[in-house]
Amino acid sequence: MSAAVVVWLEACFVCSAARADPPLSHSVLVLDQSAPLRPWSSAIIGAVQSGKSDKSGNPISYHVQHLDLFGFGKRRYDENLRNHLSDKYKDKPIDVILSIGPSALDLALKLRASEWPGVPIVFTAVSEATAPHPIPPNTTGIFVQKTFANMVKAARTIIPNLKRLVLVGNPFEGAIYYSQFAKEIPELSVEFEIVDLMGLPVAEIRQRVAALLSGSAVFYFGIYADPERTFASAVEALPLIAEATNQPIIGDSEPQIGAGAVGGFVMSPGEIGRDAGRLLMRVLDGGNASNIPVTTGTALKPMFDWRQLQRWNISESMLPAGSEVRFRPLGMWEQYSSQILAACVALLFQTTLICWLVYENRRRHLAEVRSRSAMAELTHMNRRAAAGQLSASLTHEVNQPLASIVTRASAALRWLRAENPNVEKAEASLEGILAAGHRAGDIVASVRAMFKKDEPQKASTDINQIIRTVLAIVRVELQKNNIDLQTQLDEHLPPVQGDKVQLQQVVLNLVMNGIEAMHSVRPRVLKVQTDRAKPSLVHVLVEDTGTGIDPSKLHRIFEPLFTTKATGMGMGLAICQSIIESHGGRICVSPAVTRGTIFEFELPINTASELGG
Repeated sequence: MSAAVVVWLEACFVCSAARADPPLSHSVLVLDQSAPLRPWSSAIIGAVQSGKSDKSGNPISYHVQHLDLFGFGKRRYDENLRNHLSDKYKDKPIDVILSIGPSALDLALKLRASEWPGVPIVFTAVSEATAPHPIPPNTTGIFVQKTFANMVKAARTIIPNLKRLVLVGNPFEGAIYYSQFAKEIPELSVEFEIVDLMGLPVAEIRQRVAALLSGSAVFYFGIYADPERTFASAVEALPLIAEATNQPIIGDSEPQIGAGAVGGFVMSPGEIGRDAGRLLMRVLDGGNASNIPVTTGTALKPMFDWRQLQRWNISESMLPAGSEVRFRPLGMWEQYSSQILAACVALLFQTTLICWLVYENRRRHLAEVRSRSAMAELTHMNRRAAAGQLSASLTHEVNQPLASIVTRASAALRWLRAENPNVEKAEASLEGILAAGHRAGDIVASVRAMFKKDEPQKASTDINQIIRTVLAIVRVELQKNNIDLQTQLDEHLPPVQGDKVQLQQVVLNLVMNGIEAMHSVRPRVLKVQTDRAKPSLVHVLVEDTGTGIDPSKLHRIFEPLFTTKATGMGMGLAICQSIIESHGGRICVSPAVTRGTIFEFELPINTASELGG
């Protein structure tokens, strides 16, 4: 039993150790035939190294060697380089060799034969013409295909009257990517004039390209050195030529865009590197390089420099479809898209808010208009209802002068028809008729003004006169109900600014409410008082000795449709409050000291009249 336990523990330990082992790392030797810091090869290597791990998540270690075979590619240098690399990596396992350029591929094949037999090779940046034939076993890669015809095609696009092709660069012989161009030139010379400046010093090229005829295009194939200097890369000499030329320069590689070339169908080292990286991953993931066919890359794309297009007055509409234009100044949207979007959202929100506020304001205004119209209609109905209640009083008030007119008219006729007519007494009777007629007219005019439906008209108004007019109208009601009227009117009150009819309606409503409240009580006393409690306000008090109002309902007494009467509509006091507040005053209610209710309201005095007085 103990032996089984020991075996089980050992198995667990082994499994734990296996789980604890770090993932296996892949090692890739990158052989770049160029010198360090060359834009072309640096972009390829950077794109390849973007793959940090394989499909299983195992990390990848890249060992990059810049061989500078173009500048120092001699037999003894190659031998010393192989010995150096063999010694440097003899203790490091190499899983794959990635070569960049035909010279690097040749060195990789030699190193594999002597140092790492069986290690697969992946190559890139090699033309089909410079590759070994046939491709050795356990080797795969991607051909790059540059043609002079593609450069001429780009030149035709942007220079419709193209007549001559100006060739600038180091000689085609020995050139890595341009050696096959020499075979295309004889065919193109049939259609175009060829101006060959290949191999000339940069200073002489600058002089020649500064005096080119119209209809020319400069084709740049790269200058690495001239008798005066050696350049760090083929791109370094291009700005010197672009500065002097009077005709556009056609390029064929992405690094030349921005260095002086107007553009063309260019090869992107980044795309070459990404294609090579994908192929490298297939091999690292277990693919057999011998079974992966060599393909030709499709890294060409139309690309142009916006600044050069402006320099040579070339419209973007002339460019091939799908062209990428670089170095164009960013428009407002590209630079400030987030700010513009935020501003548009804010503007849209503000516009929506403003529209909503305008709509709400208009809706509120219409509601206020409807409310005022409804209140005006209710106010008129309230006055008509009061007229119905006071019909007996009004009839009595009018009948009195009418009866006096009839009596005095009969007397005047008797004095005039007598045997000895008494003209003096007849005249006195007629004067009495005239006075009674005026009195009846005044009563009718006063009642008509109070109960007709007119627009409010504010003017300087004597509040005491308003009270007297109302009390005269309700005099019969007061007498009929045996109500003792007590008035204390301050005769020195200044006038108020108000609508006479509306203020009469307020006083009338309060007085009639007091009369109705005292139907079932004794004694019945109605007190009306005016004074100037404050310097700028006129104070009016109407107090009755009626049944009073439940204190719990006092806070609702001025609400529309609220009433304490069995047959009331609940609009009279609401109308009173609306009228007083529209005059800039306030109205309130409180219980009387002993019994009944006190209604009070205050109105601002007519300041202009006060100052004028």
